[in-house]
Amino acid sequence: MSEFKTPRKRFGQNFLHDQNIINKIVSAIAPKPQDAMIEIGPGRGALTFPILDVVEQLDVIEIDRDLIAWWQDKNINKLTIHAVDALEVNLCTLKNNKDLRIIGNLPYNISTPLLFHLFKHLACIKDMHFMLQKEVVERMVAQPGSKTYGRLSVMTQFYCDAQQLFSVSRHAFNPPPKVESAIVQLVPNPARLKINEEQLAQVVKQAFSQRRKTIRNCLKNWFSVEQLESLNIDPSARPETLDLAAFIRLAEATAPNPK
Repeated sequence: MSEFKTPRKRFGQNFLHDQNIINKIVSAIAPKPQDAMIEIGPGRGALTFPILDVVEQLDVIEIDRDLIAWWQDKNINKLTIHAVDALEVNLCTLKNNKDLRIIGNLPYNISTPLLFHLFKHLACIKDMHFMLQKEVVERMVAQPGSKTYGRLSVMTQFYCDAQQLFSVSRHAFNPPPKVESAIVQLVPNPARLKINEEQLAQVVKQAFSQRRKTIRNCLKNWFSVEQLESLNIDPSARPETLDLAAFIRLAEATAPNPK
């Protein structure tokens, strides 16, 4: 029998153990028997076991060899273990279903790149529920004008309707992380995916590369003052005051090629 040792720092492992919080998360996810559900990083099963009590089949993605062996020893028929890196796997080919529900307590050290990786596979995703560092969730759902509003806010809200559900104390984990956590719900917005996302990503990245400057100065090699005004964008506005619609107008105006 494989024994799982201690949580590994290099995988950002902090295992949830507070039963009240576990029940609250499962209730927010609201799994149904026939849901095509994938859990990223099942850990020692805080969410996995209660989800298994409901669904007919559950797929989990795990990279830690000790944890993989720990789960394999349990020989759970309706659990499929994928020993792969979540940053590299194509979810649309992992499970033959177009309405995937993705859940997980995402490692803090890879949460942002993992989110952007998942955004590439929204065509087969119905919704996502993640536990993340609270600061990251606040940035994801931030509105224009706030100090936390930035590139992650704009791109998350372009791809998905994002909602912060509730906070989770660091003491709900073993070992306790140094930061507080929060649960975020992400529901893909198919209508927005008709826009050139690469073009939008370039504009947003450039705009927030110098967020203290005006949008005129940030994009001076991309758009003229006259072009900005024609798009109903104040050239003297700072990037953090522009809403998603404004960034979409910038992305759709012309293919921005720095001079």
